Amino acid sequence: MTGKNRKAKKDSVESATAPLTIHPLVDTHCHLDMEQFDEDRDEVLRRAADANVEAVITVASDVESNESVLEIARKYAEVHAAVGLHPHDSKDFDASFLERLRQWSTDPGVVAIGETGLDYHYDHSPRQVQRKVFEKHLETAVETGLPAIIHSREAKEDTLSILKDSGLRRGVLHCFSGDADMAEKVIMMGFHISIAGPVTFKKADSLREVVKIIPDDHLLVETDAPYLTPAPYRGRRNEPSFVLYTASAIADARGVTPEDIARITTINARRLFRTGQVPSRGEIAYKIRDSLYLNITNRCTNRCTFCVRNRKDFVKGHNLRLVREPSAGELKKAIGDPKAYREIVFCGYGEPLLRLDLVKEVASWVKHRGGRVRINTNGHGNMIHRRNIVPELKGMVDSMSISLDADNAETYERLCLPVFEKSYEGLIEFIREAVRHIPSVQLTVVDTGDVDTERCRQIAEQLGAGFRIRKLDIVG
Repeated sequence: MTGKNRKAKKDSVESATAPLTIHPLVDTHCHLDMEQFDEDRDEVLRRAADANVEAVITVASDVESNESVLEIARKYAEVHAAVGLHPHDSKDFDASFLERLRQWSTDPGVVAIGETGLDYHYDHSPRQVQRKVFEKHLETAVETGLPAIIHSREAKEDTLSILKDSGLRRGVLHCFSGDADMAEKVIMMGFHISIAGPVTFKKADSLREVVKIIPDDHLLVETDAPYLTPAPYRGRRNEPSFVLYTASAIADARGVTPEDIARITTINARRLFRTGQVPSRGEIAYKIRDSLYLNITNRCTNRCTFCVRNRKDFVKGHNLRLVREPSAGELKKAIGDPKAYREIVFCGYGEPLLRLDLVKEVASWVKHRGGRVRINTNGHGNMIHRRNIVPELKGMVDSMSISLDADNAETYERLCLPVFEKSYEGLIEFIREAVRHIPSVQLTVVDTGDVDTERCRQIAEQLGAGFRIRKLDIVG
């Protein structure tokens, strides 16, 4: 909740249903208990379901609303509750409320503590009181094991200090309005960042810049309904079905599709709030934007210190940790019509050229059916097979993305920990062969801070390849 008045005039304009995505969404923050929903709460949730919103978290704000959100969560299976006291009402906090907060937190419908935090814009409660109450909420979150839903407005330094001292590392900064520095610091603490309707506003360029840097695993989406209605429905009452418009604006800012954002944020919400199942088996074919990626092995001849697979199983909401390696037949079935995608990419959580015969069979099959093929590789293919394999790929591979990752052998050995001796020299020779036989070759380097990226660009130019810098922690 961003304003003081819970009893704003009811918006009588009928809300429109948002367009569908294939993947469900979760509205991680709204206020269904407010009087703006008293006359049509059933219809609001029906429209949310029609818009493929699988779950809604309704969040308490003042003392009375805690009982209300619990009642709503008990009535509707798709609704979960968060209990707490908004910083505007921190002055109403006392020992009795703290005891009730602990009791409410044991209700099966409760998935978070909050909304709590600091609001120095309105100062409806004294700042010293807000800080003390914020600390008590975070202590309760630690005690109960629940995440916290945090409101912070014009209170960056105090919010960061209290979060750091609390020891809590599970929660979300809701309706984020801070700067990039604040975002990076709360992410380092383990918190998520939730984006609301303002990201759709014309003058929200600074927020959209922050949205670009949030790692996938820390991103959530919300409405904060009935407030902050996204474009194109500003001026109307907000409701959970409108969450797609916010997801679409996030997708535009990040250069992905609304489907990608729905998948990413829903997996994050399920994991953080424990509202649903998180996929436990690795996928062999997964879509990002308009390309289909094939995950054919988790084995690799590098052990890169910066590799995302060292830290997590998911990329863009897809679980890539394989139980077993797929067959060519399974991959063909998973692909279906190759022309349905811009390209078919051999990528995943390993080095695809370890399975050269399978790559050749599937790539040839794709090409014969009118598809395009790209291979993402570490460039060790010739060392793996002890021969020049690149000519064997001619005619069945349209493009190749090769991880250069260093401007010299010493740095490469230190960062990538390859299993082969003289691997950097072998990589360079593989690139030369790729440029000769593959129509489009691009070299990539992860900007770890330890690599001379400009020198890498020069190496790519000298070898006749394209070049791209990949950001650390931005994958897919």
